Amino acid sequence: MSERKSSEKRQLKEKLVTYYEQLFEGNEAIKKPRFWEEFFLLRANVEYLSQYVNSLSREALIGIKKPLNLLFIQCVHTLQVDDNIIRDINALQTLCALFRAVFQKRMADLSFDAIDTIVGFDAAESQMKNLVECVSRFLMQDYPVSVKNLSLKVLLIVLTSDDNVSHNVLIEYLMLNSVFEAIIQILSSPVSRDRHGYDATVALTLLLNYRKYETANPYVIKLSVLDDEIAVNGLGCVISTVLSEYVRQYLLSEEQPAVGFFGQLTNIVSNILLPSEAPHSTIRVSEGVLLALYEAIHLNRNFVTVLTHTRLPSQPATPTSPSPAVDRTLQVPFAVPESPTPVGIKQPSNLMGTFLTLSSVLLQNIKDERSLSHAKLCLITLTCVVEDQHACIFLHDSNISFEVALHKATMLHRRVKDKLPQSRPLVCVILDLMVEFLISHLTKNFPCELYSKSVGIVHRLLCYQKRCKTRLDYHWKGVWNALMNILKFFASNEQVLPPTIATLTLSIEVARIFNLFITYGDTFLPSPAIYDDLYYELIRMRKVFDDIYIMGERGREAVCCLRTH
Repeated sequence: MSERKSSEKRQLKEKLVTYYEQLFEGNEAIKKPRFWEEFFLLRANVEYLSQYVNSLSREALIGIKKPLNLLFIQCVHTLQVDDNIIRDINALQTLCALFRAVFQKRMADLSFDAIDTIVGFDAAESQMKNLVECVSRFLMQDYPVSVKNLSLKVLLIVLTSDDNVSHNVLIEYLMLNSVFEAIIQILSSPVSRDRHGYDATVALTLLLNYRKYETANPYVIKLSVLDDEIAVNGLGCVISTVLSEYVRQYLLSEEQPAVGFFGQLTNIVSNILLPSEAPHSTIRVSEGVLLALYEAIHLNRNFVTVLTHTRLPSQPATPTSPSPAVDRTLQVPFAVPESPTPVGIKQPSNLMGTFLTLSSVLLQNIKDERSLSHAKLCLITLTCVVEDQHACIFLHDSNISFEVALHKATMLHRRVKDKLPQSRPLVCVILDLMVEFLISHLTKNFPCELYSKSVGIVHRLLCYQKRCKTRLDYHWKGVWNALMNILKFFASNEQVLPPTIATLTLSIEVARIFNLFITYGDTFLPSPAIYDDLYYELIRMRKVFDDIYIMGERGREAVCCLRTH
């Protein structure tokens, strides 16, 4: 009686688990067609399959290579010949679990060993071709949302199997068998874009960055010549909505009750006693979306017009939540119910304005490597924009103005007040953003590369204004003071921050901008009075230029001494 009770307490073994055991043990039952028909009718047990593969050593995993190859081939075969949605979903889930479990083993030569373990070298080319064709068919034809989601999930797991995209040999099969058309079709359809736009954009971005400087990447070529206005606008719509939602999340996180005198005193004391503790970032941004914006601007000339398209605030959000293959912890925008808009929240009216608002948030805190990468990517993207002639025409058009909110960090010498943004040309917003960055990061851990890119953006805008004789109504004194503060910072902190090639080069770039103002200022400054103000500021701060000249001479002598020795 006791034995019967103990047996009843035992957990019943799932039927599919029995099939998994028969498969890995090489049971004769797996050779029967009925075995696989029933196998894919049962819901895939992703947890068991992942745990089983993870429990094996690398040698034991290689020992079950043939069962794993057979499982992969049967999954692809089911996707090819079976129109049963249940079997297709289970086959795709099995592929996701199989790819992820093997990739997590981190073999010596990850890509090649993974290909041999999962597919087998002999059948890899034909089987991967069949898989890519099935994924493309699911994405392009009328299939349920779950099938499309799983297809993109398989694609993303394959693309992110290696930390370095260019070292991922599995992507070679996606170069030979393109999914570009399937991704573009998703971006072209409002319904598909609403459900799968985020995953499709991230997948396209990863494909664009595969060995793009080493070989002729077909995805780079196809995006460069893409002239489908609907598809290009769809890509911009996805990026714009994601970035807008990040700005909204940031503003919601910044909403705090008013702090009294004792609260402010506590914050000051905490900052003094804990200076090394960097403030935590309030949002985590998807690098894939930022990189997608850069690639679109850099590669496709037609995308510049998308930057100017106005989007109504009432339009629904388009991207879906990301696949766990990308990042399990990343909060990504999704459609949210309407709620009362917090004070100060006003979404920019186009993609360019949205990007500038988010850039002002990301450039506030550059304390760690991740935030530095975000800031660098924002500045590189802005550089691509200001280098485009058509984009500069739009940015400087005084008849086209937008209300774009820029977020500034609170400092000891100033308190940021919530002000409604004024309607101005976007070039004024870019200059404000650059000035804010230049004056707010003069620290001992000086980000010289970011400063060089920021100064380069200002220089390119001035070159356009000089070339086109565009007189911009702007507060130029703020630009001059920001540039002079850089030189003053170098001169006064020479002991802590000794002159290097990078800092001296940055000083030369600042001097070039002042030379541009002096030589050609009469062609683009709005009035003679502002031109006179320039000379007044130069004379008033002449000691800074003398000090930086002396510092440069010492640096040049030190470099000459190193070369002689």
